Amino acid sequence: MTGDTADSTDRGQRPPTMADIAAHLGVSRQLVSLVMRDAPGASDETRRRVREAAKELGFSPHIGARSLRRARSRDLGVIFAPAHSTELEIVEAIYPAAAMRGYDVILSAQTGTRSTRQAVEELLGHRCAALIVIGSNLNHAALRALAERSPVPVVDVGYGRRNRYYDVVRSSGDRGIAQEVRYLAELGHEQITYVDPAAMPPAALRRRGYERAVKSLGLRADIYSISGQYTAGSYFEEAGSEAAGLLLAGRALPTAVIAPNDHAAVGVLQTLLRNGVRVPDDVSVAGFDDSPIARLSAVDLTTVRQDPELMGVAAVDAAVHRIDHPGASPDETVVETSLVVRGSTAVPRSRARRTRSA
Repeated sequence: MTGDTADSTDRGQRPPTMADIAAHLGVSRQLVSLVMRDAPGASDETRRRVREAAKELGFSPHIGARSLRRARSRDLGVIFAPAHSTELEIVEAIYPAAAMRGYDVILSAQTGTRSTRQAVEELLGHRCAALIVIGSNLNHAALRALAERSPVPVVDVGYGRRNRYYDVVRSSGDRGIAQEVRYLAELGHEQITYVDPAAMPPAALRRRGYERAVKSLGLRADIYSISGQYTAGSYFEEAGSEAAGLLLAGRALPTAVIAPNDHAAVGVLQTLLRNGVRVPDDVSVAGFDDSPIARLSAVDLTTVRQDPELMGVAAVDAAVHRIDHPGASPDETVVETSLVVRGSTAVPRSRARRTRSA
């Protein structure tokens, strides 16, 4: 007990070091370093004693210093917007996928006060082996410029097409929205409005899916495009609420509304309900992503699922492939989507009345 107290007093409040472990055991610092690096040269018994002492003293290896000593980085840099729940799910999937390939993950956030470029510079400063950019609001030209000046491979998760500069991992968002339109049309909906959060990076792709689907079905396109700051935490809910307000101010409500993001769909749903519109009795509402909010029993939102685990694994695979094969061309990976039907959609009110009358 006395010895432990003396060690603690000598160290003050600083974290324990390998020198402290060596002094505690009466061995050399070089021997402790061998054990901590899993290098040869120490017996099994010595390794056991060193690791037990490290645990007892509360020692943690300096990961940054260890990374600097490596000849090759084993860190994947990930840029994401913490305000968006879908991106958080993709990040969650990236961690185990990276660990299985022998890589660690370093996160850097893009927010309303911190740009993608700033997040990138931070990760490049950490000498990451590759950059994974999730949901970036950079267009193709900006992503190309980033990839051309980056000394490591860049993977864009969200939207885009195959190109010569950076890898693309995206969901089949256009097909997913088209599937949702067809499902609502099969229920009997002929007035299907589309809420377009225009600042969302994959917005254009998903909007094209809606436009193609309504055209093929002979329906009239009805789009409410809402601008705003994509990285703001309230952007999607406010975009949905604004669109619903415009619908309520019109002469007649549609029988169905699609939003290409669950949080925007919830904004639509809540605004309609607060104004006495029944969902799905008067208006059906559908979203996209199958994010946690869509699965809540109080929301029960029909949506399109883009599997975040598949997106995360595909992003890691693309990054590691380019790291292992420096001469390989960037690729495009498309993760298929699936329709998830819940309680926010139903047959339109006019068709329901006809069915009851019959």
